[in-house]
Order: sequence, then structure tokens, then C-alpha cells
Amino acid sequence: HHCVLHTDFLSPQPAVNLRDLGLSDLRVGQLDELLNRLLPSLGSEDGPATSRWRTSHVSAESFFHNKHGLSNTKLGVFGLPMFHRPNQSPLQVVCSELQYWPDKAPEAESLDQVVKLKNLPGDQQDAFKSGFTEGFMKSQAFTQRTQDSLRRTRLILLVLLLVGIYGLSRTPFLSVRFRTTSGLDSQVDPVQVKSVTFEHVKGAEEAKNELQDVVEFLRNPQKFTVLGGKLPKGILLIGPPGTGKTLLARAVAGEADVPFFYASGSEFDEMFVGVGASRIRNLFKEAKANAPCVIFIDELDSVGGKRIESPMHPYSRQTINQLLAEMDGFKPNEGVIVIGATNFAEALDNALIRPGRFDMQVTVPRPDVKGRTEILNWYLQKIKVDPNVNAEIIARGTVGFTGAELENLVNQAALKAAVDGLDLVTMKELEFSKDKILMGPERKSVEIDKKNKQITAYHESGHAIVAYYTKDAMPINKATIMPRGPTLGHVSMLPENDQWSETRAQLLAQMDVSMGGRVAEELIFGDDYITTGASSDFDGATKIAKMMVTRFGMSDKLGVMTYADLTKQSPETQAAIEKEVRVLLKDSYERAKNLLKTYSDEHKTLAEALLTYETLDAKEIKLVLEGKSLDPR
Repeated sequence: HHCVLHTDFLSPQPAVNLRDLGLSDLRVGQLDELLNRLLPSLGSEDGPATSRWRTSHVSAESFFHNKHGLSNTKLGVFGLPMFHRPNQSPLQVVCSELQYWPDKAPEAESLDQVVKLKNLPGDQQDAFKSGFTEGFMKSQAFTQRTQDSLRRTRLILLVLLLVGIYGLSRTPFLSVRFRTTSGLDSQVDPVQVKSVTFEHVKGAEEAKNELQDVVEFLRNPQKFTVLGGKLPKGILLIGPPGTGKTLLARAVAGEADVPFFYASGSEFDEMFVGVGASRIRNLFKEAKANAPCVIFIDELDSVGGKRIESPMHPYSRQTINQLLAEMDGFKPNEGVIVIGATNFAEALDNALIRPGRFDMQVTVPRPDVKGRTEILNWYLQKIKVDPNVNAEIIARGTVGFTGAELENLVNQAALKAAVDGLDLVTMKELEFSKDKILMGPERKSVEIDKKNKQITAYHESGHAIVAYYTKDAMPINKATIMPRGPTLGHVSMLPENDQWSETRAQLLAQMDVSMGGRVAEELIFGDDYITTGASSDFDGATKIAKMMVTRFGMSDKLGVMTYADLTKQSPETQAAIEKEVRVLLKDSYERAKNLLKTYSDEHKTLAEALLTYETLDAKEIKLVLEGKSLDPR
């Protein structure tokens, strides 16, 4: 601050504060008087020495200036700098004064009044007005610019702040602070599945019955708790892929009419520590709030795998530990039933599959003949199908197919019929798609010479003859010499029902049928012209013979003992086993040879028919062997 010490003048006015760097408390009259007394008389040509007051000391703007006296700025009233030289015109004085004019001078409300108050000579008034206006406009423009840039800066800062907050909330380290629930947000709402009921589930009757009980628990818990029993905590569905585990869970959701929470096991697995555990907490918290309800965790093995010390996933234990605690821990969760599904039950942690966590384990097996027929009929309803189609025949020929594979079979048949330009799907298309799935696509482009075709025809009809005339063999479904996948032809057999166990006679019959192909080649073409085509037949026959000796106790010499690992047996035992297997195979070979010699005429007829028609079904084979002629195709 500048400081002025006046020696010969003390103002009688009260102390004045410099509000807004202006003289706002002085009335304009007093100000004029003051100026006249303080400043040198206007128009005086003398130097500052002629003024009526003396200055004992004037401080400059800085220490440097004080010391060296470089500043020619005179300080005016109350320490305000007055750029005043004696030869300045009145206009200059007024303009320099205006810089410190009080904001609110009550008398001066217009430019004219300012001019009047200043007593400017007429010739200088216009110059003052235009100067004043120009200055005013400039300051306005400057203020405007400043405000605009301020506004822009504020906007940019706000945007940056928002981006920053959003960025922070997305980083794993700070996500907890910004997000109340992480991960399973979208899944924590229960799903509504009205469309699927137990009507839609075919072929898994036992599993369906078990789950119907669960639905009954959920609908009417009192009925079960009245005797003192508790609702089950969890049901574990175990079975191979495609057997309908997820479908069963959806059916439970549709039937029970309670909130149904769906989560896939992999949703809990995350690379960040503790995310999986917190998601399981959220899931069960929501579920408890909506009890009674169902939580379905698909692919349970990805959450509930065995807890092993793994350097890859040191924290994966947290997720399963949380699941164990939620399902049967300190806090009870009455009315929350957990359904888990997995096709890899061996991998599950032992603590998870104990009673109290998963009380019921429901196996969803591959469907049997009855189940397959139901599934096929269900899917056949959805396509345009010939009324003569018999689903049971297809079901008998598709041992070991799951529901998903049967759906695929029907779909492939529909596509084949569409490609062939048919109006309806017939048995032929269904058979075709079954063979395609089992053995690979037909290889129509393969050019097979006449000789090879003939060998194949006699080979396949050899199998067929043995199968037809052996009492305990499976009924024939069809014989074909159309190359498909790796084979040049095949005879397919149809079991009457799914076989849970087989008799000794049936096993021997299977071996005889396998031998039929090689025997036929030998009898027709001679020992020197047998082919490599029988290798897979011998594989099958040898396997059966070995199993009879080592697993089924069907050998008189070795008795009713099983030999699991042959390498651990004594050399004598191994030799005995090999001898027995060889005897069984030799006997089988002789039986097939005798049969084919006996029915050599039928054999020849069937082979010729195959060469003519390429594929014969069961009825046509029967007609040929009875000596009747076929409809020419």
C-alpha cells in the first residue's frame, strides 16, 4: 500500500474507507472542494513546488523505486495514484479521475450529469463523451469475454469431473465405493418362465417326479412341515450333456409360480478377488427377500469345483466357500431352494454335495426307448410329417441318443426333405439323418469299381444271412452297400428294447454275425482274395470274447473270476485267457461258416439284390430270402 504523510493539511472530514477503491462516502461537492484545496490550481504552468501543501514523504510502489526514485507517478487523494502533470488538460484530469470514480455516485445517473459535474468546456465535451463510450464498450467486451471463457472453463471442468468419477467407478479398486451392487445387477431380478411346464419335459420321468415334489414344497410348504420335516435346501441335477437338466429347471420355474433366479456358474468366476463371493452374497440376499423362491445355478462345476491349492486361481476358493456358507451356514435361509445342474459331478467339492446343502441328487439319464419315442413324437409335432412315420423304429435304432441329439436328428431330416423338395418328412429322411449322425454323410462321389462293389455286397449279405438265421441275434434293420463315412457298406441291427444285460447266447450270436463278412468273402472268392474290410468286425468280436472271459465269468476254464488288469496277472493266467479267447473266436468262425454253407443260395440271391438296389430294409430282406421278387425301383 502507498502511504502519504501530510504535514500542513489535516482534513476535518471523518475517516473515509476506500470501498471498491472509490471515494463512495464523499459527496461530489465535498470532493470538488477537496480537490481544489489539495491539487495545484488548474492551468498552472509552475512545477509541483508551487502547490499549497508540502509532502514530507511519498512511498513508491516498491522498495526499489523508493531507493532509486524512478517513479514519476504522483500519489493523489488518500493514496490513489494520480497521473498528474501540471500541463495536463482538464479532460485528461477528469479521465484519469474517472478510473477511481465511485460505483454508486447518487447524483451522476447519466453521462450528461457527469459532464456537468466536471464543468468541462463545451469544445471538449464531445471528445469526453466519445472517449467515455469507447472505454465503456471496451470494458463491456472484455467482461463478456472473461465471462464466456469462465463459462467454458466451468463446463470443461464439469465434464472432466464426471468422466473422472465414471472412470474411477469402473476401475476394480474403487468400484465398491461407487457401485452398490456389482456384477449380478441384471441377473438379480427373478425371471418369469411361464411358457415351459412339466408337459414339455419328455423322457426323464424319474427326474420329473422328484422335481414335481419340489414344486409341491414351494406351493404348499405347510403340508410338509406339519410332520416336522424341513424343506430341502438343494437339488443337484446330474447327467450327460443334452439330457434336459436346464429344461427341467425351467419347468420348475414355470410350474412353481415363485420367483426364480437364474445364474450360470461362470458368472461368479472373475479375475478380481472377492467379486464371485460378493455376487453370491447379492444373489442369496435378494432370494431371501423373495422367499419362497428358487435359485438355479447352471454349470455348477465352474463354481463348486474341488478346492485345491492352485497357483492359477488362489482366490477361487472364496466363491465356493461363500456358496457353502450361504447354503448351509450360520444364517438360516428358509424357503430358498437351490437347484444345481452339472454334467461333471466328479469335479464337485465334497462339502457341497453333502446332505444339508444338496439334499437330493437327481440323475437325469439318457432316455430309454420309451423316452426316445416320446421325445421324437414331441419334436415331430413341430414339423410337417408323413402320417406313416413310426417314431418307435427310429427310437429303437438310436440307442444312447440324448434329447438334444434327437432334436437334431428330426431337424436334419426336415432340412433333407426341404432340400429334396418334398412336402412332408418321411421315414426315409429320418433314417437318412440317423445314419448321417451315427456314421457320417454318404459318399456318393466315390467311384467304386465293380469288383469291389461285388465283394462288399457279398460281405454285407454274409452278415445279414448269419443274423437272419441265428436264433439269438438282433433283428436286422437294413443292409446297404452305399459308402458312408469310413465304411463301404453296413448291416444295421435293431434291438427290440434297450438291453440292460445280455445272455451268453446273445453275445455268441453277435460274434457269429461279426464273423459272417470274412467267412462270406472266403467262401465266394477263395482264401487268396479275402480283404481288409473285416478288421472292424474282428475288433468287435475279439472285444466280446475278451469281456466274456475276463469280466463276465463265461469261460469254463477260468471260472467266475474277473481279471481287470491283464498286465498284473501271472504269465500262466494271461496265456490261459488268450487261449480261451482264441477258442471262443474259432468256434464262432466255424459256426458262421457252417451257416453260410447251408444257406449259400440265399446268400447269393441277397448279394445280387444288394448289387441291384444298393439298400434293402428289413421287409425287403425278408422277401428276398423267402424267394419272392421285389418291386422294381
